[in-house]
Amino acid sequence: MTSTPGESAPGRPALGIGAVTVDCADPGALSAFWAAALGTDVAVDHGDFVFLTPPAAGGVSLGFQRVPEERAGKNRLHLDLATPPGTRTAEVARLVGLGATQVHEMVGEVPGIDWTTLADPEGNQFCVGEHQG
Repeated sequence: MTSTPGESAPGRPALGIGAVTVDCADPGALSAFWAAALGTDVAVDHGDFVFLTPPAAGGVSLGFQRVPEERAGKNRLHLDLATPPGTRTAEVARLVGLGATQVHEMVGEVPGIDWTTLADPEGNQFCVGEHQG
């Protein structure tokens, strides 16, 4: 039995991830970084709440909401972005040019995937991964 969006199979929740929201100090600036990083646009800007359009390649929308407290420690949830083979290094350089900071790289340590961990302009870490053949 297949289900349509908004419906669920008997006994299963009808939930899906609609967006991933990032708590931040400056939703406008952080959403501008992520819009440029993902090649998407701002869909809604309410000042304290900004949402991007979903990426053309697929996925969910990112949201950014202003919170009064500063981020403490490493974020507990992070995005893993995928690149085609041979493009990770160029994508990392592009993201650093947009304002990201490189944190570390894992190359040749995990079979089948190499990745670089970066931090966005507010220090939220994310990874750029490249699957190997």
